[in-house]
Amino acid sequence: MNIIVLAGGLSTERDVSLTSGAGICRTLRAHGHHAFLLDVFMGLPYDPAKLNEVFTLPGGGLEIANNIKDSEPDLEAVRNSRPDQSPSLLGPNVIELCRMADIVFMGLHGDIGENGKLQAAFDVLGIRYTGPNYLGSALAMDKGITKQIFQKNNIPTPGGTWAFKNETDTSLSSLGLELPVVVKPCCGGSSIGVYIAHTEEEYEKAVADSFLYEDEIIIEPYIKGREFACGIIDGKALPVIEIIPKSGFFDYKNKYQDNCTEEICPAHIDDETAKKMQDAAVSAFHALKLDVYSRADFLLDESGNIYCLEVNSLPGMTPASLLPKEAAAAGIDYTSLCEMIIEKSMARYEKKGC
Repeated sequence: MNIIVLAGGLSTERDVSLTSGAGICRTLRAHGHHAFLLDVFMGLPYDPAKLNEVFTLPGGGLEIANNIKDSEPDLEAVRNSRPDQSPSLLGPNVIELCRMADIVFMGLHGDIGENGKLQAAFDVLGIRYTGPNYLGSALAMDKGITKQIFQKNNIPTPGGTWAFKNETDTSLSSLGLELPVVVKPCCGGSSIGVYIAHTEEEYEKAVADSFLYEDEIIIEPYIKGREFACGIIDGKALPVIEIIPKSGFFDYKNKYQDNCTEEICPAHIDDETAKKMQDAAVSAFHALKLDVYSRADFLLDESGNIYCLEVNSLPGMTPASLLPKEAAAAGIDYTSLCEMIIEKSMARYEKKGC
């Protein structure tokens, strides 16, 4: 198959996405596919008459992938580095190459990759892609909407509320909350802009810093507990994985830097608790109208209560990512996981007759 692996972009998760995309692209090429790694924002300046050559170019575009640093990328520098300085979020030849592919493997994270906009555009253009549809992506990306959907569907989730920049009184008393609290952007990922506040001073700084990322934030009670995740493929739950950061919580650095976190899969929890998480992950998958695959994140408090924090519509596929480790525990190696995602995504189009 001719496959474009789409990654990068102007998300704070840009570096993570490029690393995910590189892993996917290498695996697909090794498995006999004509795969090419393409940065959705930078695109590929190339002779339009010769775009068919791209799928068989030596290297498969892998030279654009760099190692993940311990802090998020400078997106303004990325924007300024694009030669054409176009305001478009799609770089040169992106749409053309995606239309030529048999399928686009979505290696994107955050923003344009997970907010449903690109999926909707691809639907209009008749471009096949992997992963959830535009509606499921949009619902899962917005943590405020996700929280409401969870509450309506009896999926256990922390309480809390959301606030808008310059429009909401963010004092804890007005929000009906008490310290400690968690403050985070409404639509962010990779724990970027997430803060745990134990004092009023920490809270005020957390709100100000979180608003630097987005104009809408989530504020919820801090729940002390162990961190877990559960992947879903084709509506079925994978084994639960426990995440144990060596310091702090599962933030950007702990997620992607070597030797910062220990993961245990299957998690060392009783069968009943594991099943509760798996059932909640499946319920969240369906409630958010997702399809193909996703990953739900959980907390288990000291009393044994579980809380679903969010659902990632395009989980990471880097060597350090959770979904591939969960799949491995279920006997699905990385190559088979990539092929399964393509297979389940293609089946969606075959079912629709397109």
